[in-house]
Amino acid sequence: MTVETLVSPEVRARYEAVIGLEVHVQLQTKSKIFCACSTRFGDPPNSNTCPVCLGLPGALPVLNREAVNMALKAALGLNCTVNPRSRFARKNYFYPDLPKGYQISQYDQPLAEHGALEIDAGGTRKRIGITRVHLEEDAGKSLHEGFPDSESTSYIDLNRSGVPLIEIVSEPDLRTPDEAHAYLTHLKAVMLYLEVSDCNMEEGSLRCDANVSVRLRGAERLGTKTEVKNVNSFRFIHKALAYEIDRQIGVIEGGGQVTQETRLWDSREQRTYAMRTKEHAHDYRYFPEPDLAPLAISPEWLEEVRASLPELPQAKADRFESQYRLPRQDAQLLASSRAMADYFEDVARTCGEPKLAANWVLNDLLFTIEKHGRRFDDLPVPPANLAELIGRVAGGAITGKVAKGVLDEMVATGKTAGAVISEKGLVQIDDDAALASAAREVMAANPSQVEQYRAGKTATLGWFVGQVMKATRGQANPKVVQEVLKRELGP
Repeated sequence: MTVETLVSPEVRARYEAVIGLEVHVQLQTKSKIFCACSTRFGDPPNSNTCPVCLGLPGALPVLNREAVNMALKAALGLNCTVNPRSRFARKNYFYPDLPKGYQISQYDQPLAEHGALEIDAGGTRKRIGITRVHLEEDAGKSLHEGFPDSESTSYIDLNRSGVPLIEIVSEPDLRTPDEAHAYLTHLKAVMLYLEVSDCNMEEGSLRCDANVSVRLRGAERLGTKTEVKNVNSFRFIHKALAYEIDRQIGVIEGGGQVTQETRLWDSREQRTYAMRTKEHAHDYRYFPEPDLAPLAISPEWLEEVRASLPELPQAKADRFESQYRLPRQDAQLLASSRAMADYFEDVARTCGEPKLAANWVLNDLLFTIEKHGRRFDDLPVPPANLAELIGRVAGGAITGKVAKGVLDEMVATGKTAGAVISEKGLVQIDDDAALASAAREVMAANPSQVEQYRAGKTATLGWFVGQVMKATRGQANPKVVQEVLKRELGP
């Protein structure tokens, strides 16, 4: 059964979803949070381990200052209040990939609290509260072979054990899957701008659990929530939330009660299914970590971190909109990636045509980059070279159509616009006599179209312009071509 058939739109409209997200972000430090082991992804299993991250008796943790620096950047970037004093706690539970039998995390005294992100919700801005940002260590990874066969085998890789994480817990302010998607997209952009994580979901650098419940519109009391886990892309989170919202509405409309439980998303079947019930809160038996002193953040340390923050996506988009007079959507798209935003701004400043620069970056350049499998941070076309190409188009040296081919060659070879245009002889043709000759050849080959034009069907002029452009390999100046054709075709 698909999401669309679970409930009708009329029934769905009577309900409101309440969504809160818990996002785990791996910090991209070179070493783990409490030891000197490498955090490098993809190394042989269990090769980046030591007595500390293996949980051997007598091994003592030592806090990684750079992990704290990155966590502070993230907290400030999310507009949180950083607590001058926080402390670590032991979160006790048993799992095969947790060798100590507990996870070092933060509980009642987190690093930061009371933050917010603004998202674009249907054309208006909406504030999504952030309850807390706290530091913790990651667990290892369980690998299952042959599951769910009775002969299945499980393996434990502890390379990930002890990799530094921040957990970002939102307030239950999200109401739709679209809002959840917008929140996650913005949150990821902030983390990438701050360079605290690569946010690679395939490698587990960013992971998200969603808490969702439904209630009748206008009701104040929250419904029974479920937690959706095991979602490895923003697109699947959107689908999982849409499915779970409809499933819960269907249960209520059918006279049943929603069970508080943890559910997993099955991307093949496009549905959630129950993993375990959660009738009561899990008792993790938190208590202060005896081997770590409380974490004190001095005003000087906090100001040093604050001074290192870059301009963040929303502020950059607002500035692009006002400074360069760009449409809001274009400004937000450009600001969604720090590398793309920086590239655009360099092009705009060099060519002096910000709107043209935005159009070229968002359309032709993005298409060409994707075609060649490149990224903005490894693009062989410096901003000055794209600015040169835009200048040649704006100045009439080449047509826009020719320029697209030039750009493709620039990305493929790293050559300048001038070099490509010179090598391929692509300078725009403005010569009246040459274009008149080309126009007469087209007219001679198409006498019936000439008769139609002269009989009053002047709309065929555009067809003639296209034929001349084709005959000149797109190098003719379209304005001159139109003037020449009007003269040659006559009244």
